[in-house]
Amino acid sequence: MGKFAIKTTKSGVKFNLKATNGEIIASSEVYKTLASCKNGIESVRKNSAKANFEDQTAPDFAKVKCPKFEMYTDKAGEFRFRLKATNGQIIAVSEGYKAKASCLNGIESVKKNAPEAEVVTEE
Repeated sequence: MGKFAIKTTKSGVKFNLKATNGEIIASSEVYKTLASCKNGIESVRKNSAKANFEDQTAPDFAKVKCPKFEMYTDKAGEFRFRLKATNGQIIAVSEGYKAKASCLNGIESVKKNAPEAEVVTEE
């Protein structure tokens, strides 16, 4: 089972969603408080299970309603995804993937791991 690892940074608190193998699947923004970070985790849990999918790498892609996973290519040409909540706010982002299939696997991993992931604190 995956886990949400909460970590304190210089400017606040953030989380990483990690798969069973310890790999980071998605990360959050830096929150000012632990409480707001935990709210972000609950938002990822709730929204990832019912999120739509928007493939922004496809020509003439169709916009879909939030909550949604958006897959896109970054400036380096790598595939990435972001999870947007119902209100359109970005609540989790991925690392860059060289292959589109790997990015799609990352999205599936978030859907599978986030709803039941335990919350732990890392130093």
